[in-house]
Amino acid sequence: MEASNWTTLHPSTFILLGIPGLEAAHVWISIPFCSIYILSLLGNGFLLAVIKTEPSLHEPMYLFLCMLALADLVVSTTTLPKTLCIFWFTDNVIHTNACLAQIFLIHSVTCMEFGFMLAMAFDRYVAICNPLRHSAILTNWAVAKIGLVIVMRGAIFLCPHPFLLKRLPYCRTHDISHTYCEFMALVKLACEDTTVMSAYSLAVSVFTGGLDFILIVLSYILILRAVFRLPTKEARHKSLSTCSAHVITMLVFYTPATFTYFSHRFGHIAPHVHILIANIYLLFPPMMNPIIYGVRNPGIRQRALHILGIKID
Repeated sequence: MEASNWTTLHPSTFILLGIPGLEAAHVWISIPFCSIYILSLLGNGFLLAVIKTEPSLHEPMYLFLCMLALADLVVSTTTLPKTLCIFWFTDNVIHTNACLAQIFLIHSVTCMEFGFMLAMAFDRYVAICNPLRHSAILTNWAVAKIGLVIVMRGAIFLCPHPFLLKRLPYCRTHDISHTYCEFMALVKLACEDTTVMSAYSLAVSVFTGGLDFILIVLSYILILRAVFRLPTKEARHKSLSTCSAHVITMLVFYTPATFTYFSHRFGHIAPHVHILIANIYLLFPPMMNPIIYGVRNPGIRQRALHILGIKID
């Protein structure tokens, strides 16, 4: 009887319901989802190839961009294949360990993405506010150490999540109203007090994403102050253009991320709307980042056109 109770309260599998209320439209929703995923794979893969094959792009900004592209690939690949299985084959079952691994990867790698964007903001700050020391401060070794610290921060802070969720009893239901496993979605299924766990998750979110965002904003305030002190309009325009792609990337990433986070914890919106936005948050930035940098960055754009055999007069 005790073993049966343990199995019931600690299931070996969960059921992902997809998008409740829109089950009839799952196949149609899968078309843009699959298209975005394919574009993300192609775009980020091509971006990595462009930077790898062009020695002039082996600079801190582009190295951080490579890290961001790899993180984008991990996040989208962690969620989309299973989501498409739900939409196409009604394959809703996910093993508990796979579910917990998905939660860890989504949240830890997203935390890393915040860090990579902060590193890119720091690079732009040094390049514009202290250009003569840029190459001395951001050496390849320094970039590697910054990247390692960001990865370790995400892994260490988010490592407790799957272990905390593993020990929770789930006596309400084993059905998750989502297309992928999400920390708060599982917490809401538990039948014991999760206040401390939710507080830890909130603290991690504030300390990583929130703090990184504040530091990014501060970096750009200092950058703008330095730019508007430049003597000529051309110099100001050139300096601002080097930051534009990064600013657009941050808006694309932070806007749905912020909405998803607050709607899940404090909002009262329709479940299908929340789930759709949560998927956009994981899918849209990985697709858009290569496009933004390909269009806005002359070095990447010219190398990409050269690889594609397109000549621009």
